[in-house]
Amino acid sequence: MRRFAIGDVHGCSKALRTLIETIAPTPEDELVFLGDYVDRGPDSRDVVDQVIALQNRCRVVTLRGNHEIMLQGVARGGLSDTVWLANGGQATVSSYGGSLDKLPANHHEFFMDLLPYYETAKHIFVHAGYLPNLSMPAQEEMTLYWNHLPTPVPPPHQSGKRVIVGHTPQPDNRILDAGHLVCIDTYCFGGGCLTAMDVETGDMIQTNRHGHVQRPPILSAALTAKKIGKSITKFCRQRFGNKTQDLSAREDRHHLFADRFPSS
Repeated sequence: MRRFAIGDVHGCSKALRTLIETIAPTPEDELVFLGDYVDRGPDSRDVVDQVIALQNRCRVVTLRGNHEIMLQGVARGGLSDTVWLANGGQATVSSYGGSLDKLPANHHEFFMDLLPYYETAKHIFVHAGYLPNLSMPAQEEMTLYWNHLPTPVPPPHQSGKRVIVGHTPQPDNRILDAGHLVCIDTYCFGGGCLTAMDVETGDMIQTNRHGHVQRPPILSAALTAKKIGKSITKFCRQRFGNKTQDLSAREDRHHLFADRFPSS
């Protein structure tokens, strides 16, 4: 089973379609969406349609983002649409044919069923952030949905679990990886990419808003060198077997002899 976290989609339906095709999920795989499916990008309706349809292919966990809160507030009444429309809501209205009255019943149900966070044995998934000394049920809504990550980032959560978030846009298609905290909102609608990350391996898939797969940037030379070293070691063991161990032992004996009888 693979478990992918997927960052803020924001109406970028072409990016999402290619991302799902590239992941090629099996029924055993799990895709965790970090929220903000709608607003800003060109086709929020198709994004929601894709996520709903995906539930027939694999395990899907859908979290709530602050943009879904605004949409629901307007659609169900009680919230003025002024702030929402000024923050990307107009693109969503257009994708639904000019009126939220045209939201299909299954889309209303989708928005109602979104989760505030999701926990596994090793990870916490949440849209925006967390307070380190509070359990997830005790977190405030401003923290879960609205506040951007501070600088420096918060310390590890009290549970010891690694936290995966979106919401705070990261530049240059690079995720923010602090070890205990990872932010994978890579600003798709604004010219960046939509990011999916395998939370066990750290492997990433990125697509741009035009639906093209992007090569993720190198996170660090040290990480790259480490991966290359492991690949070389694996190849040598498969190709030469015990010969590499014999060579290492020979080199050790050579160094021992050189230490005992140095040249003049």
